[in-house]
Amino acid sequence: MAFFDAFGVDLPKLIFQIVNFLLLLYLANRFAFKPILRILDERAARIRKGLEDAEAAARDRELALAEREAALSEARQEAQALLARANKIAEDSRAETLAAAKADAEKLIERAHEEITAEREKAMGGETQRRLVDQFLAEVQPADAGADKN
Repeated sequence: MAFFDAFGVDLPKLIFQIVNFLLLLYLANRFAFKPILRILDERAARIRKGLEDAEAAARDRELALAEREAALSEARQEAQALLARANKIAEDSRAETLAAAKADAEKLIERAHEEITAEREKAMGGETQRRLVDQFLAEVQPADAGADKN
């Protein structure tokens, strides 16, 4: 105690202050530190969950983007296939129409040739008959002219 007296420390007050400090530490721990630590832990958990949710949302966005790009690619391929099919149908239809028109034109040309040939033969047949009649008349007239003189 001489040590405490040398420094002017009142031992009962020191013990009272130590008890007060320990009591204050206990109360601060119970009513301040634990609730604050609990709140900080909850906040850290919310932040962690928010980060996890953000990462999950980013993964979902990337997945949705990949799915959208795949669907877009598939739609483009389908459009190309439809366009190719439509072009083929149009080309086939054009070829069929062209072939039918060509066949009709050939039939018309053949019919025209047949008609021209028939008309020429008809005309030639008439001309031949006229020539034969003229020739016959020419042969008959000189003979008739000699018979009239006799």
